[in-house]
Amino acid sequence: MKKRLVLKPFVVPVLYGVFALVVIISLFLSLEMVTEKDELTYVNEAILDEYVPVVNLEETIKKPFNEESVIISNNYYDYQGSEEEQEKSILYHENTYMQNTGINYQLDHTFDVVSILNGEVIEVEEKELLGKTITIRHDNELISVYQSLGDVTVKEGDKVATGQVIGTSGSCDLIKDSKNNLHFELYVNGTIVNPEDYYNKKLSDF
Repeated sequence: MKKRLVLKPFVVPVLYGVFALVVIISLFLSLEMVTEKDELTYVNEAILDEYVPVVNLEETIKKPFNEESVIISNNYYDYQGSEEEQEKSILYHENTYMQNTGINYQLDHTFDVVSILNGEVIEVEEKELLGKTITIRHDNELISVYQSLGDVTVKEGDKVATGQVIGTSGSCDLIKDSKNNLHFELYVNGTIVNPEDYYNKKLSDF
């Protein structure tokens, strides 16, 4: 007669325990491999392979100069301004009176002219009446124009940062009595505006 194999009572629970432990370890290793694979895919594709620049909407418009002693010699001509304000916004050249489309800043000595925002220089030229001129395109449809310059330290195609020196104050034929002058204009969505109304504003305000 053959002998029947009889397992002792504690053997079955031990076998089940060993089996469960093997299953848990296998699942843990599989999960870790998947996680590592996902992380590597994210780093390679999202960070290294696809860099997308983001516009800093908190960037603030600064004045086109750093020296606090700079004064306004001619204001922007505001059609809704008072008669006194409009009189201070008229330019006179060769027996002709002209409404000022920007602001003329002046000082008793040469001062640095800086970019009001991050942007790209789209034009550097010398105009007949307003002298050396720099035009910069910024985000959110802003264009800044710096005229009546002395020295120019940038060229067309250059990327500039907020507050970067792009030139120095100078003179021009339109404002002959000004030796250290900056004629500054600002365009928003193609419309010329009073720059003094936009200093310290954020790009998110547009």
